Amino acid sequence: MPNLHDPLLIISDLDGTLLEHHSYRWEAASPWINILRQNKIPLILCSAKSAAEIIEWQNEFSLTGQAFIAENGAVIQLDSRWSDSDDYPRLMTGIRHEELFSVLDKLRQKFGFKFTCFADVDENTLCELTGLTRKQAGLAKLSEASETLIWRDSEEMLAAFNNQLATLGLMMLQGGRFWHVLDVQAGKDKALHWLQEQFQQREGKTHITIGLGDSPSDALLLDSVDYAVVVKGYSRQAMTLQRDDPQRVYHTQHYGPEGWKEGLDHFITPE
Repeated sequence: MPNLHDPLLIISDLDGTLLEHHSYRWEAASPWINILRQNKIPLILCSAKSAAEIIEWQNEFSLTGQAFIAENGAVIQLDSRWSDSDDYPRLMTGIRHEELFSVLDKLRQKFGFKFTCFADVDENTLCELTGLTRKQAGLAKLSEASETLIWRDSEEMLAAFNNQLATLGLMMLQGGRFWHVLDVQAGKDKALHWLQEQFQQREGKTHITIGLGDSPSDALLLDSVDYAVVVKGYSRQAMTLQRDDPQRVYHTQHYGPEGWKEGLDHFITPE
């Protein structure tokens, strides 16, 4: 098992993992967040949320300036210490949001798919649809390389929609609460590999990775790390990992931040 003196990278989903699914509370995770910060271990937030949303959460956790992965890997924010990089401050993968939204709207008009994009509605309506505060809704609408939507159609139409997306080089991922459409070149796993290379080049050492997630959209990420924590979640679709080895993967008994803490308790040997 790794310990706090090893070169660690912790990569964590937000909704339903570090944040409680319904209330967005995170206090149960606070002791570990403090330990990681004190030991200068990067906590890379990795989420479907926009970069603007994640920066707000970084401020909340006192993690300002650390690298993160937004929009399911379509956007990668570089560490603030890497301002000399040609990709600074952030790298975006594939199709941009404005073009993507146009594509989705054309598919909806042509085939009659029933869904509501976050970009379709104003902040007040989005608050009503999602339970987000007005400020959170405003930040959620600031996607740069993906679009979040609420699916309102049948399973058959969902399959047809996915087929249409695939022909256009796009994919749809199911998160803990919503669906997300992005370029097939993106992905949490690919974004993590890119960040690992940056850490390797800048620090001259290979890092041990521990990933935490709760929904099917986290599966590729959790298959890509050295140790994986599957936080007990609410998704109707089960999390299926290709490498579900009990030496590598821990399934928590608790939901949300309590499960997040449980997972790090399991894998990291304290000082």
